[in-house]
Amino acid sequence: MAYFDNAATTFPKPEAVYKSMDLFQRHTGGSFGRGNYGFSASMKGVVDDTRSKIADLFHCPAKEVIFEPSATISLNIIIQGIIRQGAKNIYISPFEHNAVTRTLHYYENLGQIKVTQLHVTSNLEFDLQRIRFQFEERRPDLVILSHASNVIGLIAPVDEIFREAKAYGAITVLDMAQSAGLVDCDLSKDYFDFAVFAGHKTLLGPTGISGFVMKPDFNLEPVFFGGTGFESANQDMPRSLPERFEFGTLNTVGIVGLNASIKWILEQGINAIAQKESSNRKTLIELLSSYDFISLVGNVDGKDYVGIVSCLLQGISSDTAGQLFSERNISVRTGLHCAPLAHQFLKTYPSGTIRFSVNCFTNSDDFMELQTALNDIADNL
Repeated sequence: MAYFDNAATTFPKPEAVYKSMDLFQRHTGGSFGRGNYGFSASMKGVVDDTRSKIADLFHCPAKEVIFEPSATISLNIIIQGIIRQGAKNIYISPFEHNAVTRTLHYYENLGQIKVTQLHVTSNLEFDLQRIRFQFEERRPDLVILSHASNVIGLIAPVDEIFREAKAYGAITVLDMAQSAGLVDCDLSKDYFDFAVFAGHKTLLGPTGISGFVMKPDFNLEPVFFGGTGFESANQDMPRSLPERFEFGTLNTVGIVGLNASIKWILEQGINAIAQKESSNRKTLIELLSSYDFISLVGNVDGKDYVGIVSCLLQGISSDTAGQLFSERNISVRTGLHCAPLAHQFLKTYPSGTIRFSVNCFTNSDDFMELQTALNDIADNL
C-alpha cells in the first residue's frame, strides 16, 4: 500500500529505530527511575541522552525536556495548568487541533476563560496589524499556536506573533506536532515558554512517546498525579523537573526509538530532510493538479508548508473518496482531521477534505501507485 498519511504517523521510520527498539526489548528491558540495578541504571543514560538530543535539535540546552505518552497529554498538562493559575484571555489560530480546542471549550463552557481566534485573512495571511489590535483590545494571557496546520500544512509566523504576545505579557505555547525535526526552530528564544512535540510524526520515532519543552523557572501547577520513583513519601508531586510532570512508568522502549530517530535527524540535517519533503510535496501538488476533478484546498503560492495537502474530489464526499483510495491500496486520511475550526475557516465543514501527507521517505513508487489509482478513479467517474 502506498502510504500518504504521514501527518497521522510517519512511515516508514529510519531503520535504526526498529533495530534499537528490538535490541532493547530483547536484551535490556527495565523501567526508568524504578531501581538501582544495571538495567535501570543504563536506561537512565538513554533517557538523559535523549533529553540532550532534543535540546540540541531545538537549540535550547537551558530549557527542560519533559516526556509524556502523547502530545495531547502534554497540551492538557500545559493548558490546564496555566488556566488553573488564572489565565482568562486565550488566543488561538483557526488551525488548532482538538487537543487544544476541546480543552479550551471545556473551560470556556464553565465561564472561566474567553477564547479568541487570531485574525487570518482568506489568503492565509496572519494579519499582524489586526492581531496587534486584537491584543490591544483584549490583553492576552495565553497564546497557543500550531506551528504547522495538520489540515493544509501551512506554517505559521510564530516568531512574529509570539514576540508581539510577549509585549503584552502573555504566556506562549507552540504545538510542534507537525513540525518538530522538520522545521528548524530556535526554542532558546525568550518568547517561547512551552513547545510540544509528537515523537511519532515528523520526529520519525515510535508512537507512545512525546513531550514538551519548557522554561525551567516556570511555576506550572500539575494536573496529573501519581508515582515518580522519587520522593515517594511526599504526597505532593515533587517540585523538581522533570519529575513533577513525568508521572507513572515512562515508555522506555519508545524513548529508545526516539533516541535513534533524533540521532538520524541530526546526522542527516533538518534542512536536508525538509528539502526532500518539500520536493515530494511539489510532486504531489503537480500530480493532483493534473486532474480536473480534483481541487486543492488551502494551497496558496508563496506560503510555507510542510508536506500536507488537502483536496476535494468533484461530486464525491470525503468519506466515499477515502474508500475509493483504500480499495486501490492508497493510504489517505479523510474527514475533519480532528481540527473542525480549520475546516470552518476553509469552508470545508462539516464533510472535511481528503488529506495526502508525504515525508522524506515517500518515493517514486508511491507516486506511481497514486497516479494509477487516480487514473482508475477518473475512468470510473
